[in-house]
Amino acid sequence: MAEGLLPHIAGDQFEVFSAGTRPASLNPNAVTAMAEIGINIAGNRSKSVDEFAGQQFDFVFTVCDNAKESCPIFPGGGKRLHQSFEDPAAAPADQQLEVFRKVRDQIADRLRKFVREES
Repeated sequence: MAEGLLPHIAGDQFEVFSAGTRPASLNPNAVTAMAEIGINIAGNRSKSVDEFAGQQFDFVFTVCDNAKESCPIFPGGGKRLHQSFEDPAAAPADQQLEVFRKVRDQIADRLRKFVREES
């Protein structure tokens, strides 16, 4: 969701890449939650951090404690920013969409703060 949110919030101010330590298929509830605010992520795919090995980044965000602990070190400096969010996919099936909405909004708030600080 962050991959779709940051360009929506910051325009082309940042080049955005997204990856996970344990990528899985794109959750339909994530697609729905993002579509509700006008962001289409249906064409996105889950990627592994391994795809970006050796690349340099100015900022690396981690959004869960597991990712913070197992995220590789990217060379060339770069500021690591961490905030843990609830895993919406771990919620009971009948509550997942609501948790995706909540986490979407929390991530958006955090990214707005980041953009204000870095602009």
